[in-house]
Amino acid sequence: MSDLDALDLDAADLSTTGGCLCSEVSYRVRGPLRPVVACHCDQCRRTSGHYAAATSAPRDAVEIEGDVTWYQSSDTARRGFCPICGSTLFWDGPGPHLAIFAGTLDQPTGLKLAGHIFCASKGDYYEIADGTPQAAGADPDLTVQVKG
Repeated sequence: MSDLDALDLDAADLSTTGGCLCSEVSYRVRGPLRPVVACHCDQCRRTSGHYAAATSAPRDAVEIEGDVTWYQSSDTARRGFCPICGSTLFWDGPGPHLAIFAGTLDQPTGLKLAGHIFCASKGDYYEIADGTPQAAGADPDLTVQVKG
């Protein structure tokens, strides 16, 4: 039995799981997740190959099993990925929350896209036409943790 299986799951409806492509790294989040925000900044685009879509949760609500490789991508943030398959899993910056790449969550997530940030840096090969809010740079109204 893995450490994740051994967790107390009394509030199963408030628990979300996910992991990388090769299953070397998995995680469980206890409690609610923030709606998904799409980030179009240069670093997210280069890390993911397109724009990144992420949710977040308090760091202490995320339990990770397996070894995550961390890359210090700026003075204030680092990115976590699987050392075997290279799946981008986390963005860890200032503040009490850990961003979790939405594509690594197990389905169904129950989450919705809240909007887009750093749109001024988006790639020139696509348009954002989903009707959700767009911010030229950071937008605390989109990225603050939603309490559930």
